Amino acid sequence: MLNLSSILIGSENPQELIAFYKKVFQKDPEWGEGDWAGFGVGNGYLTIGPHSEVKGKSIQPGRILINFETADVKGEFERIKGVGADVVAEPYQFEGEDGTWVATFADPDGNYFQLMRPMEASS
Repeated sequence: MLNLSSILIGSENPQELIAFYKKVFQKDPEWGEGDWAGFGVGNGYLTIGPHSEVKGKSIQPGRILINFETADVKGEFERIKGVGADVVAEPYQFEGEDGTWVATFADPDGNYFQLMRPMEASS
C-alpha cells in the first residue's frame, strides 16, 4: 500500500512561492533551509525549492492539480483571492453532486491548486 506524503514544487523563484503559500496557509513553513521550505498541510507536506530544469511559469498548469480540502470552499476562496492568488475558476458544483464545491487558483508560477469539499470515503 502506498501513502502520498508530500508534493514538491520546483521553481526558478522559490522564495516568491514560499511567501505566497505562507499567505495561503496563514503560517510559516514547518522547516526551511536556504531556498527550501516545507509546509505541513493536513496529513502531508507541500515542499518548495529550486530546480535546475524549471524556468518561468508553468506552460501546462492543468497537468497536475493540487487539491486542498475545506468544508468552507466559498469562504476560503474569498480569503485566498484576497491574498493575491489568480482565480482560474470561481466556486462551482459538479453537475448532479449537491454540496461538492470546487474552486481553482494559480500560484505565482502558474501552478494550479484547488479548494474542494472533503470527499466521502468509498467502501
